[in-house]
Amino acid sequence: MNNAPFIVITADAHAGASIGAYRDYLESEYHAEFDAWRENARSPAIKHVSKKKEKNWNSALRLNDLQSDGVVGEVIFPNTVPPFYAQPFHISPPPTPQDYRLQLAGMRAHNRWLAEFCAEAPAQRAGIGLIHLNNIDDAIADVEWIARHNLRGGVLLPLPSPTESHLEPLNSPHYDRLWAAIQDCNLVMNQHSGQGSPYYGEAQGSKALWAMEMSFYLQRGYTSLIMGGVFERFPRLRYILTESGSAWAPRLMQQMDAMYLAWKAGYIGEIDTSKDPALQEPPSFYAKRNCWYGASFPSVADVKGRYTVGVDRVLWGNDYPHYEGCYPYSRENMRFAFSEIDEQEVRMMLGENAAALYGFDLQALRAAADSANITPAQVAVPLDEIPADSTCITFQRARAMAAS
Repeated sequence: MNNAPFIVITADAHAGASIGAYRDYLESEYHAEFDAWRENARSPAIKHVSKKKEKNWNSALRLNDLQSDGVVGEVIFPNTVPPFYAQPFHISPPPTPQDYRLQLAGMRAHNRWLAEFCAEAPAQRAGIGLIHLNNIDDAIADVEWIARHNLRGGVLLPLPSPTESHLEPLNSPHYDRLWAAIQDCNLVMNQHSGQGSPYYGEAQGSKALWAMEMSFYLQRGYTSLIMGGVFERFPRLRYILTESGSAWAPRLMQQMDAMYLAWKAGYIGEIDTSKDPALQEPPSFYAKRNCWYGASFPSVADVKGRYTVGVDRVLWGNDYPHYEGCYPYSRENMRFAFSEIDEQEVRMMLGENAAALYGFDLQALRAAADSANITPAQVAVPLDEIPADSTCITFQRARAMAAS
């Protein structure tokens, strides 16, 4: 057994500037419109941003928090509200044609801020740049900017919901020039829970339904790219779904493969598919070759499917600084999910897989990992008690199961 401390990288962290600070990252032509918008702009997540808001942008505080939690590297998704948005980018619907000009400017302001933020701790941070799908030429320009500015987290790929008719679905060849640009720039395509969901309204249970069903809508991006032949046409693309677990993936691979057999035979029930060319390989082939799985605050079930999706394709995350994540109880989550798993496999899922996908230098993180000192012996001890004050979703589910 390798007894060296694990090098732990969270593949799911969130950051962003304060609303006011984004002004300095906007092009000056938007300042007057920003000032007018800023007068009424408020973050919708008051509880989250009030006490803990500085964790989004305070570099020293953030590094200290993560180190104390045993984490020495982070992949950074957006979190705060960019200029001209009503809510954080990753849970915002794609812009309407009317909103596109200003929201494109706000999105680019975040990218500029993020590049500067990551440069403060380049060994520890892989920032994910933002793009929109409304205009392919603009999207390609943003992809190239992200690559030039070393946002090695790649791009956050938008996911149109079924109700957004002004955008083509992801399986459309309309986006082929964009896929080619992402592939040529060797960037990872990321999607994150919260994307692709329709509007649920404000009736009783709406927020709970949105949270409960968000993984289903996120998986539409996965199936659309695979079944739409995107990975067949662009075989070097790398794609990851984050904060959606991985327990669902083996079942969905089987479902896609079963549908593929009917599709290839020319009929799905009574639907003639003979004029719709089938993929050259079963969908599971592309899932295993082109896809990764960001299993944030994983459960035991997420870990069980690792051999189907590939042990080298599962990435751990703590969702810092979100309340539903496992910070500051990442050690406890590791013991909860990984205590019975082979040490080398745990080493891969906790950090080595993220390093390979996002370009972290493991040697540059070794000293910090030794200081954090999360050892195989510690993780191998089963968790006997869930932290009483943790709001981590995985722990909440475990409590509910124990009580039932």
